[in-house]
Amino acid sequence: MTLANQITLVRILLIPVFVVFAVYYADSVRGGVAQDWLRWCAVAAFVVAAASDGLDGWIARRFNQRSALGVVLDPIADKGLLLTAIITLSFYPWPVSLPLWFPVIVIARDVVILVGCGLLKFFTGDVEVRPSFLGKMATALQMAAVAWVLLQIPEQKWIVWAAGLFTLLSGIGYIWRGMHAMGGAAKAE
Repeated sequence: MTLANQITLVRILLIPVFVVFAVYYADSVRGGVAQDWLRWCAVAAFVVAAASDGLDGWIARRFNQRSALGVVLDPIADKGLLLTAIITLSFYPWPVSLPLWFPVIVIARDVVILVGCGLLKFFTGDVEVRPSFLGKMATALQMAAVAWVLLQIPEQKWIVWAAGLFTLLSGIGYIWRGMHAMGGAAKAE
């Protein structure tokens, strides 16, 4: 197993560590005695996991450690970390937390993309998934929204609204591209 893949596995293993600290911090807040050290441990786990994404990618490119396993594990680790953070910070509210509508939009978009890819594969036999500008912006803003909650910045709700809007728009864009691909395949027959 390559070093890049080992780092990706560590990122996956940090996901439950983040969740434990985040949930226990939320419980301490709910109990009336916020244990800030728990929040900072959650922040540290998230930051290390997020930073490892860049590190494993750099190692894979720099030392020619690209592998079939890495192609599968890396997006699972990325999406797992982000979705877990969004869900945890929505359902286990901190003093500043994500609204419940936020994970609904994020998960719905991802489900639409997965179902769309399945339909394209079934009907056309081919699926080419390329990240769009809107998709990249949505992911960046989702990360910013998570950071906003982790750092407990109370006056920055616009980040969540922007992340929600770009997530919704990117979902619509993926649907549009999928319908265009289905239409092109139907015309080719």
